[in-house]
Formats: sequence, C-alpha cells, structure tokens
Amino acid sequence: MSDSPAARLQKLFEGHRLTPTQRRIAHCMVRGAAEVPFLSSVELAELAGVSQPSVTRFAVALGFDGYPALRRHLREVAPAERAETGREDAYNEYQQAVQGEIENLRRLAAMLADPAPVQEAGRLLAASTPLPVLGLRAASSQARGFAYFAAKVHPDVRLLDEGGSMLEDRIDAAVGAGASALLCFALPRHPREVVDTLERSRRAGLTVVTVADSVFAPVARHSDLLIPAPVGTGLAFDTACAPMLLGRVLLESMADALPDAQARLEAFDTRAAARGLFVE
Repeated sequence: MSDSPAARLQKLFEGHRLTPTQRRIAHCMVRGAAEVPFLSSVELAELAGVSQPSVTRFAVALGFDGYPALRRHLREVAPAERAETGREDAYNEYQQAVQGEIENLRRLAAMLADPAPVQEAGRLLAASTPLPVLGLRAASSQARGFAYFAAKVHPDVRLLDEGGSMLEDRIDAAVGAGASALLCFALPRHPREVVDTLERSRRAGLTVVTVADSVFAPVARHSDLLIPAPVGTGLAFDTACAPMLLGRVLLESMADALPDAQARLEAFDTRAAARGLFVE
C-alpha cells in the first residue's frame, strides 16, 4: 500500500460520512498534501472554495477539537518540510501544468504499489459479458479509448458515451444480455446523469467499477470499487493523463484475466494485415 502523504490523508478520511462541502475540502487537501499542513484555516478555505467555518466543522467531523488540532496531526503524517518551490517559480504556466501532471502520475504510481484493487477490477470486467463502459461529457474520451482497445480482447464491449433517455434502456439491455459489471469513467464536473445511472445500474444488479478523480467524488457512494486517478487543474480545462493511464492499466489487468485475450489479438493482427488496415 502506498505510504505517500496523499495516501495517508486519504486513510485519515476513510470511514467518515462527509457532506459534499467536506468532501470538497478533503479532495483539496489530498491534492495539496505537502502544502496543507502549513496553511491556516482561512487559507485552506480559500483554496477549497468554502467558508472558514466549514473548515472548522470539517476538522470536528474528523474527531479533532478544531482545525489547529487537525493541522498538528497533518504535520505529523506529512513531510516535515515544504516541497521545494524555487524551481516551480522558474516554470511558466504551461510548464507548471505539465509538472502538475507529472506529480499526478507519481501519485498514481504510488497507489499502484498495491495492485490488488486493479487486479480485482480486471477480474470483474473480464467476467462481464457484455461489458458496458460508461463515460459522459468530459469523461467520454476516456470511456471511448478504453472501449476501443477492450474490444480487441473482450467479446462484447458496449460503449455508453451519450446521455439521454436511451441510456437507461441500454443499461437494461446489457443486464438482460448477461452483464454483471459496469466500468465508469467519472471526471469533473460530475454530471448528475452519471450519478443517477450508477445508482440505477447497481439496483439492476451490476457491480460498478469506477475510475474517478478522487475517492470523495460524488460517484463514490454508487460504486462498488472506485480507483482514483487525479486530474490536473493548472489550465483552463482539466487535464486527465492519470485517468487515461489508469484506464490502460485496467485494460492490461482485464486482458490478464481473459484466457483467450492473446488469441484474439493475434486474430485481429491477421485480419488487419489481410485488409492492409495499417501503413507500415
């Protein structure tokens, strides 16, 4: 299991029933795990976009007397020194965005030190035929990329990247055809329709595996297995290198659990060569 500052913070929040505002604070703290122990309650509130009393109530909800007690605890579980900022100051805004994504990938690598969740997800996805893959709005490209490659090794992948009244029908059709699990990619801003779809999917008997930006995302309470991958926020629009890479890792895990995955890949290569599909 990863022992990074972010992972230790996530462990601190586990088991607590947090309000949406408190989940927002928790998410903000995990993303800035190295800096948060040095912030005042006012600074943390500004960073998270909430009120200062909300930060105090959040600390109490975690079992501390107030924010000063929480901050003392954070200084014990986070690095003793701030991350170096001198080098960051030398980067322009575009470079800072790239550096932010590099740090997100480091966090993902640390999380994958415990492969059990990804291996379990791979088994669940491999066992579901058909396999519905859900991703709306910002997450649609993640879902489409996964579905494209998954179809090369899985016998029946059904991409759900458009919302509307037909979405529930397609979930019902997948369940009727024998689906046992659903893979969801959920990224900010989280569409209400995704939350509603996951709730309906679980009621229909599907096991929901979710890739989300945080364990505190709104989809968490409607997921049976959630694996987090942080998004970058340094540009006007979020960047999602870590969720994309996690999707490829899940593909690898799923292929490992499919006994005929290699045969399917070889058959595809044979057909592609016969058709002249790719330019060498």
